[in-house]
Amino acid sequence: MIGMVLAAGAGRRLRPYTDTLPKALIPVAGQTTILDIALRNLAEVGLTDVTVVVGYAADAVESRRADLEKTHGVRLTLVPNDRAEEWNNAYSLWLARDHFADGALLVNGDTVHPVDVERTLLAQRGPGVLLAVDNLKKLADEEMKTTFDDAGQLTRITKLMDPAEAYGEYIGATLIEPHAAAGLADALEATWRRDPNLYYEDGYQEYADRGGEVRAAPIGDLSWVEVDNHDDLARAREIACHY
Repeated sequence: MIGMVLAAGAGRRLRPYTDTLPKALIPVAGQTTILDIALRNLAEVGLTDVTVVVGYAADAVESRRADLEKTHGVRLTLVPNDRAEEWNNAYSLWLARDHFADGALLVNGDTVHPVDVERTLLAQRGPGVLLAVDNLKKLADEEMKTTFDDAGQLTRITKLMDPAEAYGEYIGATLIEPHAAAGLADALEATWRRDPNLYYEDGYQEYADRGGEVRAAPIGDLSWVEVDNHDDLARAREIACHY
């Protein structure tokens, strides 16, 4: 099993920080970036072989590659996405299909969270696709919301859901088991070919609709944030120094 980080997006709502940098390289604690936190977390749980999907400002990640490897004791493989500024991240994750074939713990390159999330996912290994879910947070329209049936199987994952109907928010961290990898790759391909503007979470929906096992791992009462805008960045800077 490897670690994986999706860091291809442009992050236009975070300009001017993202004029020349991907979101993953925005500092959130001194010189510590979102990507630093992701790599530190993965290394702490023993996942030192890490694939990073890059796209927008990919050269900025490449230029820091050696330093990131030395700082965190990891070996990085960069997967380029030349459609990152045109298409959504279902395509990004599909591009890494050969890398998650033997299993991966995937984190979004714009999410700041403590290593407890990775530990929770690894402690609950078994389902084909295991989603880290915050079922305590009060939800609104922007969150990636989820519902599960009585047996714990994913029934719906989308932003387009009444928050009152949701079980919780998917926080951008997934454990993909090797036995699920091929089926998930097929579902992701069907998803981006149907509409390249779809999210990889739509690929999870496709995989679940085809009978693939997708379950939740509640993360408990943890401080985390998805960094989409300047308010989120301010929140990330409040909490990152405590990790």
